[in-house]
Amino acid sequence: MKEARAHLGVETQRQWSDRAIARTTPALFGLFSLVTLLAHQQLAQHPEPMRQAAWSTKEGPTLVDALALVRRQLWPVQVFTPSPQPVGMAEIPRALYERFVDTFAYAG
Repeated sequence: MKEARAHLGVETQRQWSDRAIARTTPALFGLFSLVTLLAHQQLAQHPEPMRQAAWSTKEGPTLVDALALVRRQLWPVQVFTPSPQPVGMAEIPRALYERFVDTFAYAG
């Protein structure tokens, strides 16, 4: 647990039992590793600029950037079959749709 806090800044876990705490940290490391690998693979195939603050620069993507990239990569994949019943739909311009996706991808 100390290593997790030192390396990733993982907070102290607050579960009901020591066994639950012992399961959480490895799961967080696994999820961090998966997001990092998926983002690295995506950036290697399709490099894209990361968000930059006007007052600060960064040399590479942060975990927030990696999460946003992976979210944008996974969201278009249809997992469930849509309902056969007609659903009311409203079309929006592509630029507005992309803006929404980008905004929600960075929402934490």
